[in-house]
Amino acid sequence: MYLSRLLLNPRSRQAQRETADPYQLHRTLMHAFVEKRDQSGVLHRLDVDPRSGAIMLLVQSLAEPDWTWLAEREYLLPADPFGGLENPAVKEFDLPLRANQLLNFRLRANPAVKKVRRDDKGQRRNSNRVPLVHEEKQVAWLEHQGQASGFRLLRLDVSRPQTLAGRKRENGRSITLYTVQFDGRLQVTDPDRLRQAVAQGIGPAKAFGCGLLSLAP
Repeated sequence: MYLSRLLLNPRSRQAQRETADPYQLHRTLMHAFVEKRDQSGVLHRLDVDPRSGAIMLLVQSLAEPDWTWLAEREYLLPADPFGGLENPAVKEFDLPLRANQLLNFRLRANPAVKKVRRDDKGQRRNSNRVPLVHEEKQVAWLEHQGQASGFRLLRLDVSRPQTLAGRKRENGRSITLYTVQFDGRLQVTDPDRLRQAVAQGIGPAKAFGCGLLSLAP
């Protein structure tokens, strides 16, 4: 897998628009990949430093990205003023996980449940996702995700609830997305399942900045 770290230019009008519009940010990111999102395994997350206000975009992918075209624009800062790394910075990585390992994590997610809709005759129609806005239900949602993804929660903080809105250019359809940030500590219960979950992402709205699970010692 590959992990890209891009520091966005806060003065760029395009960056300002797209950090508030999940669909347009998704479109811009996908220019770095030949295949579609599912084939390239692209996940991303916006992190904002509360002290400096710096906007960091993390992009995880199974395919190697080509950020050349983006680096030539004012979309990115010309250099990393904090760590001296290239901007964008790209590295290849793997996950040497083991059972019972303790790790810190961060996840921006869209905790939601599917609600079945029915017509006047009781016939099932297309279901829609209903966001979970109460913290206890969000915690239960992540615990369930952990059982399916090979980890157990040890500590959890829920923060930064946010509602984002965007619009698809192709059909004008609006997108409304409710997200929260999970930070905490977990224990690995099944290394293979957790490795797969990291690669595939956790929960819905993966194309719109949700699902990237970052792990650290």
